[in-house]
Amino acid sequence: MKVATLLALIGSAAAFAPSAVQKTSTALNGALDDMPGATAPFKGFDPLGLATLGSEETLAWFRAAELKHSRCAMLATTGYLVQAAGWHFPGMLSSTEGISFADLSAMKPLDAWAAVPETGRSQIYFTIFLAEIITEVKGPHYTKGGDLPTIVFPPINFSNVPAETLKKKQDAELNNGRLAMIAIMSFCAAANIPGSVPALAGNPMF
Repeated sequence: MKVATLLALIGSAAAFAPSAVQKTSTALNGALDDMPGATAPFKGFDPLGLATLGSEETLAWFRAAELKHSRCAMLATTGYLVQAAGWHFPGMLSSTEGISFADLSAMKPLDAWAAVPETGRSQIYFTIFLAEIITEVKGPHYTKGGDLPTIVFPPINFSNVPAETLKKKQDAELNNGRLAMIAIMSFCAAANIPGSVPALAGNPMF
């Protein structure tokens, strides 16, 4: 009798599980539509259903990750183009190893990165690590209802920007970042896999 009762309770609980999951998924999809970056023509675009993998905290973490990747991709795309165009700082990057900025500028961007001395790359890694730490410890965490990570260097105060204007700028930043992610992936593919990006085939920059 006790076993039968237990099985009945388990069956009753299981019967309610799909409804709870569906309710959570619907709520998260609605939250996605209201977040910065949800713009036409694909508002709330999420073909893999990643927005419904976890809780609202998970969704906030995904959006923060997208924002950070967008900013890195925009910097990477700009840096790739500047480097490939031959623009560079004057003087030496490392006098001890005899590497000048002009030497790096004459290389393909990915080869130039490989030629940077280990100490130089370590400084870049540390700067990125420091920026990450600062954004993660400021105020209420974004997974706990706080604001998404802000720009660290230089610090910019958006508190006086009207909400509508801020939303428009956030949409633009994410959309530009998404395009930059496609761009830098295309650049890297073109530089390493001949013919993988027909539009860039034969370009000496790649």
